[in-house]
Amino acid sequence: MVRGGVRAGAGRPVGTGKFGEPTHVMRVPKSQVDHVRRSIANKCYRFPLYQSAVSAGFPSPAESEMEGEFDLNELLIRHPAATFFVRVSGASMEGAGIHHSDILVVDRSLEPVDGKIVIAAIDGEIVVKRLCKEGKRVFLIAENEEYAPIEILQGQEIHIWGVVTNVIHAV
Repeated sequence: MVRGGVRAGAGRPVGTGKFGEPTHVMRVPKSQVDHVRRSIANKCYRFPLYQSAVSAGFPSPAESEMEGEFDLNELLIRHPAATFFVRVSGASMEGAGIHHSDILVVDRSLEPVDGKIVIAAIDGEIVVKRLCKEGKRVFLIAENEEYAPIEILQGQEIHIWGVVTNVIHAV
């Protein structure tokens, strides 16, 4: 028997899908299919975005002033498969706006070029510092005068885990 263009009993047995439970058919506008798939996969949410800039207050929540919605995953993550989060410990990067207990968004697919803030493992110790290349010399620089630069010397083991793209912290 064919019902709605689909043969009855077609498809995989109930409870054998990714979530291990029965499914529910629903119609989604074509323009929203990718968003729905990302939402299910990443458990992401969209939030209202107001078109007016805020100087010292909050815009009127009137519908006419809403610019649209944005997804925090889309805002913070360029390469999902290469992105991870890490919590900061310490004060060595306060001059760059990175504080103790902040969460860093780190992209492993980006090239760690001179001037970028990176997550690096030096002889087994994991640090967040600004990468600085001077000729053949390589330094990891803190953004706090109380911390000395770390020069990477020949024979030292260093591994750059990724480039910091965003900082999340409470105000």
